[in-house]
Amino acid sequence: MTIPILRPPRIALSPGEPAGIGPDLCVLLAQTAHAAELIAISDPRLLYERAEHLHLPIQLLPFDPQKPPCSQPPGTLYIDTGTERPTDPQPTLTSAVVPGQLNPEHAVYVLDTLTRACDGCLQGYFDAMVTAPVHKAIINDAGLDFIGHTEFLAERLHANPVMMLTAPGLRVALATTHLPLRKVADALTGERLTDVIATLERELRSRFAVPRPRILVCGLNPHAGEGGHLGREEIDIIIPVLDRLRGPGFNFDLQGPLPADTAFVPEQLAQVDAVLAMYHDQGLPVLKHLGFGQAVNVTLGLPIIRTSVDHGTALDLAGSGRAQIGSLEAAVQMAIQLFNGTCAGSNRFK
Repeated sequence: MTIPILRPPRIALSPGEPAGIGPDLCVLLAQTAHAAELIAISDPRLLYERAEHLHLPIQLLPFDPQKPPCSQPPGTLYIDTGTERPTDPQPTLTSAVVPGQLNPEHAVYVLDTLTRACDGCLQGYFDAMVTAPVHKAIINDAGLDFIGHTEFLAERLHANPVMMLTAPGLRVALATTHLPLRKVADALTGERLTDVIATLERELRSRFAVPRPRILVCGLNPHAGEGGHLGREEIDIIIPVLDRLRGPGFNFDLQGPLPADTAFVPEQLAQVDAVLAMYHDQGLPVLKHLGFGQAVNVTLGLPIIRTSVDHGTALDLAGSGRAQIGSLEAAVQMAIQLFNGTCAGSNRFK
């Protein structure tokens, strides 16, 4: 049964790193109509300047949460002016932005945009947030502790989120996120793995309408540990968790642990609704090879809807007119579908 669309959702749009392609993508996004009210969490000067670089028209309309939500016409974005939240002012850049040139002075501004978007979702001003890429290194160079969007939202919302990327034909969730490789094994505890699988299973049901999720779990080590000869994490952690979750009272299908080079073959992917990789670069290269530019990062386990692009800041493309909008467009469409409950069904590889 198709769930009727109640109204256009209000989506907070954070442009990410000011010197990257995020502002370009926001300007490009504004050129076409969407079934949503898109509200940029940005210094308006940044978007006007980037539009001028790109020789594209843009009109920034003041966001008024008291008015009924509506889809804005092409060539426009709403801008969050901060007038409805005087104690939480609009993020403002304190120095000029040059496309392609990082500046640590912009780091506080970038985090302010994320804070305002996140808090606005919690307070009911926005129905979802969609994020363009940030540059983690320059934020840390500015003396601010920042690992990534997922970890930022986890702390801000007191949640235990799960990072999942989805592309046509494949969903890949991660048991660990932005960690140095030497720290992955220590982070992969039985408790963490249990929580990740539980969140993935629950959200596949509730957000993606998969009635009985089929999840394929990767091993950590080459050959899934080769019976302990190439590592014991499978024997000591992963297999006991999967065995426990396969017990009475659990109505979903867990396969694995399988070596990643076996898990990501078409015959396996055709039988499952999601793959759970143990670390970032175990699963995401496969997904991006399959659907780069169409993939969406969905943060599961949050009290809000958050989607994001599948790529980085692409400093060399900023202001050039060569940035591709596909992933941001897909992230917006995913947020709309998640809000309306229409992001349904299997996404199995064919």
